[in-house]
Amino acid sequence: MANVIAACNKPVLILTHNKTLTAQLYAELCEFFPDNAVEYFVSYYDYYQPEAYLTHSDTYIEKDLQINEQIDKLRLRATSSLLSGRRDVIIVSSVSCIYGMGNPEDYKSGIIRIAKGQTISRNAFLWDLVQSLYSRTESDFKRGTFRVKGDTVDINLPYVDYGYRIIFYGDEIEVIEQLETESGKRITSLDHAAVFPANLYVAPKERLNQVVREIEEELYNHELFFNGEGRYLEAQRIKERVNFDLEMIRELGYCNGIENYSRFFDRRKQGTRPFCLLDYFPDDYLMFIDESHQTLPQVRGMWGGDRARKLNLVNYGFRLPSAMDNRPLSFEEFESVINQVIYVSATPGDFELEKTEGVVVEQIVRPTGLLDPPIQIRPSINQIDDLLEEIKKRPNWMKECWLPHLLKEWLRSLQNIYQD
Repeated sequence: MANVIAACNKPVLILTHNKTLTAQLYAELCEFFPDNAVEYFVSYYDYYQPEAYLTHSDTYIEKDLQINEQIDKLRLRATSSLLSGRRDVIIVSSVSCIYGMGNPEDYKSGIIRIAKGQTISRNAFLWDLVQSLYSRTESDFKRGTFRVKGDTVDINLPYVDYGYRIIFYGDEIEVIEQLETESGKRITSLDHAAVFPANLYVAPKERLNQVVREIEEELYNHELFFNGEGRYLEAQRIKERVNFDLEMIRELGYCNGIENYSRFFDRRKQGTRPFCLLDYFPDDYLMFIDESHQTLPQVRGMWGGDRARKLNLVNYGFRLPSAMDNRPLSFEEFESVINQVIYVSATPGDFELEKTEGVVVEQIVRPTGLLDPPIQIRPSINQIDDLLEEIKKRPNWMKECWLPHLLKEWLRSLQNIYQD
């Protein structure tokens, strides 16, 4: 894979079926390509309990999760590398890359590009940071925050291990510095810098009012449907849940489970596929599907499992029908957004062999560099005697053995057991 990547010189996605294999490939490719942008993209949950409703026991299970901050940082770094314009990007990903993400155009429009000597007021720059989902702080200078001291603005970038310090002189950027976020120590001075959004789900604020109106319209229609069916409990349930979410969105700009309204924020039509990591790649990218005989069935199964769970939530008044559009890609949609593909497998299935149309490259290799030893298959009759005979043929080895008497005793006991 590394040799093909080096020869092609284009952005690459390596798709695998579990996090362990993803981490292994990521570590190896970092060694092969120390100067490339080798990135790691997997699900950022240490623990995840999806929202669900069990009809047989009338049990509602609320979503519960724990986010791994380090993995979240690596995910953001992967998307920022893709949109930075670099061509040497290599992303090693699990199948989580087919799950819904923010609109890449909105993410791209949220990038703040600055230059030394640029004319921009400090307040306008702070407003741009807030639009890109950075939070202002005075004490807890954590990932995705910024702090202001007079004409100096410090930014803790959520996708790398350093931050930026921007010093204004009036309405002009006088100094741009790269700094250590822990100590505040300057690393180097810069002439240009790009601040990428602090979150993958970026939506312009002016779009919020229209989104709220569309959600209210869908709520009204869904409530009418339940009332028309005589299902008053479900009608009351969906009304209370959605109105609470809308109040949170109006006040804070987000709510728990806001991804269930992603179709409205992304300006997508009903039934259209969500945006995913594949949409952040340029059109000419190359994909490797590692262990394709296991990875492809996993891609196929994601859509069906998610849909079965969401149908219960919609049918019983826990979510609006638009929640069905927050989902992973179906297999047909996955095929529609891939460009060039190399299937890597020791045991390829019929699908891979059919797609390759006979173009198959066989590689026979032992990773240890050792040759395969010659193997003889002998009958199990008199196997102890046969072993003793082979040992007698090697007297030099017996002399060098540091415990020959123990070996003889062991063989004698084996012979006794065999005879019994």
